[in-house]
Amino acid sequence: MDIDLAVASGLRVVCKRDELAARVAVVSRAVSTRGAVQVLAGVLLRANAGTVELAATDMEVSLRATLAADVEGNGAVVIPGKLLLELVPLLPDEEVVIEYKPAEGITTIASGSYASRLNIYSAEDFPQLPRVDVQLHEVERSSLLGTVDRVSRSASRDESRPVLTGILVRFEADKLVMAATDSYRLSVKETQLAEPGPELEAIIPARALTELTRIAATADTVRLGVHENHVVFGAGGVWLTTRRIDGQFPNYKQLLPESFEVELELPRGEFLDVVRRAAVMAQRNAPLRLRFADGELTVSAQSQDVGETTESLPAAYTGEPLEIGFNADFLREGLESVSTDEVQLKLINPLRPGLITASGDAFWYLIMPIRLAG
Repeated sequence: MDIDLAVASGLRVVCKRDELAARVAVVSRAVSTRGAVQVLAGVLLRANAGTVELAATDMEVSLRATLAADVEGNGAVVIPGKLLLELVPLLPDEEVVIEYKPAEGITTIASGSYASRLNIYSAEDFPQLPRVDVQLHEVERSSLLGTVDRVSRSASRDESRPVLTGILVRFEADKLVMAATDSYRLSVKETQLAEPGPELEAIIPARALTELTRIAATADTVRLGVHENHVVFGAGGVWLTTRRIDGQFPNYKQLLPESFEVELELPRGEFLDVVRRAAVMAQRNAPLRLRFADGELTVSAQSQDVGETTESLPAAYTGEPLEIGFNADFLREGLESVSTDEVQLKLINPLRPGLITASGDAFWYLIMPIRLAG
């Protein structure tokens, strides 16, 4: 996006407060909070005849939205994003006037009885954003967002391994496949599409796809395109662009075991409630213990400075007793990601990963065990 600096005579924008607040709330989620580059802490206002485009970026994700306005002059100005986000909803009048005076190097905001003079960032220093005027494909909103929701929690937050902070997204004819892993658990979801999707295989930052679920929650459609090393999404009048993550995503098919020693079907709701209650006691990374014996599953947890708990539920288990430990949060999130009333838990032994899935769901959640003491 080329930035046309404000003409010498300045720039004046008149718009509706609530509309401005709504657009600022959307784009400000891409404002950088790291402070290394000051201008990235700002929201760009770029005016054209009859419209204002708002944009923000942290150099990984960018968000853009347009706003109807009365505009005099043309050009661009960058206003601190946090200030704009907090101020605009509090303005006293439904009309807002924003003026940029290049000679003074300041921007004023006025609304009813309120007026302020703001220090701003130079629009010259704001980075050029990726193009959005690329070939776009319409994708099924519910399928796309639903698949993101099922796998996104397994993406890593450790930026020392960038590939694992992303979600593998692949369209295979009339099927959408997504996978995410932080090396402790792996989520894979296959979703059938009513119509073939675009040709795309990319590792997309999990944060970008999580933002997409927010901006597209009430949109009718989602459009998707690719430009060089960026992926473009359009939904509800908002544009999201994000860089593709370079690297090789783990071969998730090789990670999923082909056979298991134990396969149980459990009522998801009851099992999840037991896990949630036990997890309260599993503090400071204490594991949840799952003990299988004839006809019963016992879930227990113990933290030295908190206490201990034990709770059982019926399970169609036969054979020698088996005990395995899991991270409480990871187990809970795996169960929460299943959409059916019944959940299948598949195990090999206490030292091998367990699998959470469900019949007909095309969802797989592989979770590493924790070695239990004693």
